Amino acid sequence: MFHYTVETKKTMEEAIQALENNLKTEGFGVLWQFDIKETLQNKGFDFNQSYQVLEVCSPKEAYHMLTKNQMVGYFLPCKMVVYEDTGKIKIGMPRPTVLVEMVEDESIKEKAAEIENKLIVCMDQSI
Repeated sequence: MFHYTVETKKTMEEAIQALENNLKTEGFGVLWQFDIKETLQNKGFDFNQSYQVLEVCSPKEAYHMLTKNQMVGYFLPCKMVVYEDTGKIKIGMPRPTVLVEMVEDESIKEKAAEIENKLIVCMDQSI
């Protein structure tokens, strides 16, 4: 499966705050947060689904990956989403291990798995 998604009973704001705190513990920070609902509504679209995109990065991990293969930069920073789906709040991300498969470089697969595992821990602890 290309993604990892969990469901939480927390509110959108609580889920984002928990995720940010857990990411910080693992050495990741949120570089940018994008409110898709607000942006689409401001552009005149009738989009009422709460949907936040977080761009997250660990400078240490980014450095390691980019020094191995610069094409990894096509996937950086890591994208995580928090959104409402039929009344439930979900937290998800594309799996780094799946993304790096497209680069076809064995030297980065192990590190991608380590990063993915850290991000999964952050998500699981946020529910």
